[in-house]
Amino acid sequence: MAAADTFLFSSESVGEGHPDKICDQVSDAILDECLRQDPTSRVACETAAKTGMIMVFGEITTAGHIDYQKVVRDTVREIGYDHSDKGFDGTTCNVLVAIEQQSPDIAHGVHVARKLEDIGAGDQGLMFGYATDETPELMPMTLMLAHNLCRKMAELRKNGTLPYLRPDTKSQVTLEYRNEGGAMVPIRAHTIVISTQHDEHVTNEVLRADLKTKIIDAVIPANLLDANTVYHLNPSGRFVIGGPMGDGGLTGRKIIVDSYGGWGAHGGGAFSGKDFTKVDRSAAYAARWVAKSLVAAGLCRRVLVQVSYAIGIAKPLAINVEAYGTSKKTNKQLVDIVEANFDLRPGFIVRDLDLTRPRYGKTARYGHFGRVSGADPDFTWENVKTLVFDA
Repeated sequence: MAAADTFLFSSESVGEGHPDKICDQVSDAILDECLRQDPTSRVACETAAKTGMIMVFGEITTAGHIDYQKVVRDTVREIGYDHSDKGFDGTTCNVLVAIEQQSPDIAHGVHVARKLEDIGAGDQGLMFGYATDETPELMPMTLMLAHNLCRKMAELRKNGTLPYLRPDTKSQVTLEYRNEGGAMVPIRAHTIVISTQHDEHVTNEVLRADLKTKIIDAVIPANLLDANTVYHLNPSGRFVIGGPMGDGGLTGRKIIVDSYGGWGAHGGGAFSGKDFTKVDRSAAYAARWVAKSLVAAGLCRRVLVQVSYAIGIAKPLAINVEAYGTSKKTNKQLVDIVEANFDLRPGFIVRDLDLTRPRYGKTARYGHFGRVSGADPDFTWENVKTLVFDA
């Protein structure tokens, strides 16, 4: 139990070999290949996976000639499913393709014969961006630690340190927090959960010891761990059957892992497999850019930004900012600062964030958000914008 003036909050992450994440990565690999051959490609690509099978389907209009078989198989093998003894093999799995062109009704209503400033939203919807000063990435610490646990397992699996690990992994981190005037202050790690697929030969005792010493102790800051921290390491015991053989996978079923780990809010739209005209993705990236820039500018310690759109309409219907009482300015004043510093029409989002460039495969692993500003040129929405405003 948390102390009377604190509370507990949990976030989870999944590894590259989780069935849903396989599908996200395949969808984004296809998007990348389309953009590599034709930057004006219009892509809405979904993926489903089950034992021995990957199916890609959706609507794609591109001048490129896409070798779907190669893209899918290369992606699955890169994840680590490269032999039947792991339960899935990118070389021998069945690849089904059911791709049609984008509806001409949508194309004419959104982007055909329109100038940059007039490109409309590809659909209606609401998108959120969130930022908090808990970490250098300005992200919730629960989610960053959960991502880093899965990332560390993949690293040690691929470099041979823990060769018995398999690609399907999950993590969950519960931290105890104190609310400091609306800002979130992590105090300690309450519970750490890890489940990882493994080969048939490793014992639970060896696996759990390695997860504690080589994964958790390397990722979770020592000052957060104490004698009362609870560890559930492969709590179900044996986990040999994993990936699509254990569970069916679909694109877009890990939207909370992809975003803020349950903090802030989510509009419900998934990201992977969608080009920039789909504001589910591009406007969510822009909203994160806005939120992160507000916190980095010292205007607030924690903030949630909402934008909403109508299909075919360029200008956002509404912008809302909630600073949770952590700003010296009113929420209305923060909205005014946002409107003075950002153009959130889809055409300008793609221009300012360079969203026609292929690099989306890496966003489908360990979150679309949560990189230090300037650390990765591909995550342009993570680069803080210098804001102009009256003090």
